[in-house]
Amino acid sequence: MGDAEIIPIGTRGKPGRGTGSAKPSSSARGLVAKPAAKRAPRTKTPSAATPDGAAPDGAAPDVEPAETPAPASSRDATIPAPRQPLHQQVPPVAGAHPEPTVGIPAVDWLAGFTTAAVEVFGDNWEPRLAAFLAFLRRRLTGDYTVDEYGFDAEITQRFFMTAIRPVAEKWFRIEVRGVENIPPTGGALVVSNHSGTIPIDGMMTAISIHDHAHRFLRPLGADLVFKLPVVSELARKGGVTLACNDDAERMLRGGEIVGVWPEGFKGIGKPYSERYKLQRFGRGGFVSAAIRTGVPIIPTSVVGAEEIYPLVGNIPSLARLLGVPYIPITPFFPLLGPLGLIPLPSKWIIEFGEPIRTDEYDEGAAEDPMLVFNVTDQVRETIQQTLYSLLMQRKSVFG
Repeated sequence: MGDAEIIPIGTRGKPGRGTGSAKPSSSARGLVAKPAAKRAPRTKTPSAATPDGAAPDGAAPDVEPAETPAPASSRDATIPAPRQPLHQQVPPVAGAHPEPTVGIPAVDWLAGFTTAAVEVFGDNWEPRLAAFLAFLRRRLTGDYTVDEYGFDAEITQRFFMTAIRPVAEKWFRIEVRGVENIPPTGGALVVSNHSGTIPIDGMMTAISIHDHAHRFLRPLGADLVFKLPVVSELARKGGVTLACNDDAERMLRGGEIVGVWPEGFKGIGKPYSERYKLQRFGRGGFVSAAIRTGVPIIPTSVVGAEEIYPLVGNIPSLARLLGVPYIPITPFFPLLGPLGLIPLPSKWIIEFGEPIRTDEYDEGAAEDPMLVFNVTDQVRETIQQTLYSLLMQRKSVFG
């Protein structure tokens, strides 16, 4: 037994040579569906081999790698070649085209940025972008001016006016008349009717004066405006000032256009059945301020605001609990929730009437209650008659 020659089964006396045929059999070709990854050739260990080159007892003989047969079908031909080990890969030749790398090239980033800038700022995007960056730098560094009332002209012009302009032009389609009655310089008092459930008419009047007369309107706001946490700060920056005679007279003497709505909450909170019927104009404090400063009074009539939120009801108990003048109920609010807060697209007409001069009165005329009452009644009747005239000229509510 010790001298017998060990011949592996199936090798026909030729260890490691298979059948000895140059062409593999059909059974062998059927087995080659997916060739395994090429393995590194096994190295012989000199210490493990016998002196005559034979394998030691219990160890398998070293087999020479067989030649890979050619693919017998198209399926075999599509089998990808195994990847070459990293230590055997050939380095790229200098001057050859490099393979694409992972990531976005800087050129593509620059092209995308340029395209986005053109879409946002237009063809003339470079100076606009530079102006925006300069504006941002001034806001971050505090290099901007705010007057003694908190009015920020830059924020108002760049953001507030830009935000409400599409609403005025596209949604309400405001038609402005009598712009020539607004003085280009000097102080003036704009007195307007108040309506709409929510005081949107003040913002629409401000954007109309800014775009057509190129001046800022300084509205006088009620105490409630400055008690709200976020609204008060925005109102201050937008030019709103507390409605008191001292502030009004100082701004008028300073050459500002001051806006006042004498009806107050009674005007914007009146029911839809009383639309375009002016409420009481208060005690005439705005007339006294105009007479003391000698500025003209410009009666202003607004048609269209009454229909944006038709007020059909109120919840007085809840309004007292929340500390607000009223809780409006409209055909769409609170039935539709937040969608009910979208104003209806009514057609607006704003007409600035002929100025009523006050510089002809004596110095102490503002202390005469009868004179103040007569001028107040004159302003109220002018606005009321103009409203009736504009309603007759308007073809339809939404036309």
